Amino acid sequence: MRRPGAPASWIWWRMLRQVLRRGLQSFCHRLGLCVSRHPVFFLTVPAVLTITFGLSALNRFQPEGDLERLVAPSHSLAKIERSLASSLFPLDQSKSQLYSDLHTPGRYGRVILLSPPGDNILLQAEGILQTHRAVLEMKDGRNSFIGHQLGGVVEVPNSKDQRVKSARAIQITYYLQTYGSATQDLIGEKWENEFCKLMKKLQEEHQDLQLYSLASFSLWRDFHKTSILARSKVLVSLVLILTTATLSSSMKDCLRSKPFLGLLGVLTVCISIVTAAGIFFITDGKYNSTLLGIPFFAMGHGTKGVFELLSGWRRTRENLPFKDRVADAYSDVMVTYTMTSSLYFITFGMGASPFTNIEAVKVFCQNMCVSILLNYFYIFSFFGSCLVFAGQLEQNRYHSIFCCKIPSAEYLDRKPVWFQTVMSDGHQQTSHHETNPYQHHFIQHFLREHYNEWITNIYVKPFVVILYLIYASFSFMGCLQITDGANIINLLASDSPSVSYAMVQQKYFSNYSPVIGFYVYEPLEYWNSSVQEDLRRLCSGFTAVSWVEQYYQFLKVSNISANNKSDFISVLQSSFLKKPEFQHFRNDIIFSKAGDENNIIASRLYLVARTSRDKQKEVIEVLEKLRPLSLSKSIRFIVFNPSFVFMDHYALSVTVPVLIAGFGVLLVLILTFFLVIHPLGNFWLILSVTSIELGVLGLMTLWNIDMDCISILCLIYTLNFAIDHCAPLLYTFVLATEHTRTQCIKSSLQEHGTAILQNITSFLVGLVPLLFVPSNLTFTLFKCLLLTGGCTLLHCFVILPVFLTFFPPSKKHHKKKKRAKRKEREEIECIEIQENPDHVTTV
Repeated sequence: MRRPGAPASWIWWRMLRQVLRRGLQSFCHRLGLCVSRHPVFFLTVPAVLTITFGLSALNRFQPEGDLERLVAPSHSLAKIERSLASSLFPLDQSKSQLYSDLHTPGRYGRVILLSPPGDNILLQAEGILQTHRAVLEMKDGRNSFIGHQLGGVVEVPNSKDQRVKSARAIQITYYLQTYGSATQDLIGEKWENEFCKLMKKLQEEHQDLQLYSLASFSLWRDFHKTSILARSKVLVSLVLILTTATLSSSMKDCLRSKPFLGLLGVLTVCISIVTAAGIFFITDGKYNSTLLGIPFFAMGHGTKGVFELLSGWRRTRENLPFKDRVADAYSDVMVTYTMTSSLYFITFGMGASPFTNIEAVKVFCQNMCVSILLNYFYIFSFFGSCLVFAGQLEQNRYHSIFCCKIPSAEYLDRKPVWFQTVMSDGHQQTSHHETNPYQHHFIQHFLREHYNEWITNIYVKPFVVILYLIYASFSFMGCLQITDGANIINLLASDSPSVSYAMVQQKYFSNYSPVIGFYVYEPLEYWNSSVQEDLRRLCSGFTAVSWVEQYYQFLKVSNISANNKSDFISVLQSSFLKKPEFQHFRNDIIFSKAGDENNIIASRLYLVARTSRDKQKEVIEVLEKLRPLSLSKSIRFIVFNPSFVFMDHYALSVTVPVLIAGFGVLLVLILTFFLVIHPLGNFWLILSVTSIELGVLGLMTLWNIDMDCISILCLIYTLNFAIDHCAPLLYTFVLATEHTRTQCIKSSLQEHGTAILQNITSFLVGLVPLLFVPSNLTFTLFKCLLLTGGCTLLHCFVILPVFLTFFPPSKKHHKKKKRAKRKEREEIECIEIQENPDHVTTV
């Protein structure tokens, strides 16, 4: 019947929603019937797939060897600048290079020698020279180029020329010439290994000095070290999740308890992950440590489907055949689980799109898409078959653990108490159908009898509102302090030599930026006074190592006039570059000859900026200031340092995937606004997911988590995890037909609260072992996922149950409908009494 005042279009949309909903439910019901009628087939096919692809994964396992390709922005201006610098000044044509000449870090060995607190490193020259000589005497090495730097410098007071009084540390770098040869690269790799071993040996010999070494392969080695350190901890996580799922699925009732189903549900997710890994390696994928998060991401979604199916089974009628009960559980649960799985696939699919500029994020999202598809398939097939067998055992009254026939009540009365406790179904035979026996599950009992009444108490609601205001305030404060995580140290094992070296370097060598190459790639009138002034202006604020400045100073001291092109180039070639102290500048100038005339077509100089403790941030600011000047000034130049490849627009590169994923979720929810179960369900879902996402983002910033590729992946996962748990609760609330909102939220919590609490508890318990992996990557993963689970739990059990009692949808029309039905039923009864008063007397 059409509601008075309701527009025809609204009625049409409502009918369309009901048709779609019933069509999906009918499809899932038939899917459940198909699984229940052919359980062996649906159990065998996933097992065969897992064995096939799992064995392939073991044979094809290969780690990723190019760290730059993995974590540096794929499409960056810095890589183009590196190619241009390499084409102008090839590395193999230089004979006397500095650190800044390297267009790629190449092969190198680096060591920091640190004196004890209060000592002066300059007074320990003997130990420094012994270390230096030991390095130069190493076999299989190639030509090395050595740069010295002092750290922790104390200057002489009132010194005009900034004389050094003492220093705490000294840094020495050894570069190897490989020229791109594979043979020399292997020799260089061997040299680096020997270099690291030598530094450990020298550390034992020189107890008065602390040695911190670093080689070109150190970052790659310490990045993959996380996977080695986390192996045992991941197994412990699996055991904890298995235990939690088994215990939370148990009941005192030995007939209706499902501990093995909880165990098999977790194993179902595990074998789907193994199959996904096999597919990844068969398609020539290479493993990297960021993929360590996939088992936790997939487990959080997969076990949600497992626990929802268990809850759906408990809501079915016991007097039905077990096949019909499985079909009813599928009809009740799989519609929502299909929607949430689709959103997982959409969001991570967008993360795997060409718009993503970080290869590690793209590879992770591709694997996650495959994992979600297999997860969904294994849940309805493999776990569904397990549910069929468990339902058959329950219908035939077999024990849920020992799989033996449960004895009769008369037989149990003659046995000891312990035997009655183990073998009793917990209910009298006469009362099996009077109430729902599954209501005695300990989590459901706690929610129904205690928590629901407490959270909806009128005196609790003001405190919940205050709690949410505090939560929102801290989240907003954190969102204003977001920092990008371009520092690759965030992805390394925390106790590795690379991290130790980086910490010491940051402490004692943070006063200056890396040497920045300044490349002028077009012909320039260097003899022109305006050009000279432009060069000075560009180099102002930097410490410059420049052939131009040295040449101008040479002309001034020698009292030589070179105001035109011919004189400038003639004196430069015939006099300046032939002097021993200036000969190294030959590699910084490219001449061309056209007939009898020489031209300078390109040149380079080096800039060093003064920085504070936040060295990386200031280097990025310098890069962002210099690049626009190359377009606005008359001088065409580029600036480059090997570290720019990792820093270049990193913040934008890592935030784009989560923005695209968030936009995708929002777009899907808006487009389906009038096609889902209830439009207000989507509206509340958008608000809830936004609140959780911003909360996780703000709180992780306050917890000193930078925006690196791991935290971005966790934010994408937070979108889906929030939808996974809030959607069933909200849709059940908006469809509930109780008289008041309070009764509706109680009904929603009673229906879905058990599955939500089971899943989030298992998820959080499984994260605990990550805390004991000594790696910055796993620390970030643990913190972000802990905030994801905590914020979702807070919204599902505290914030939404209170706020939904204040705001729409209204339940008054349901109350009016029930009153009308009750009045109509009373009128019919009165008519029957008037027509048949004898019947009433008989009753």
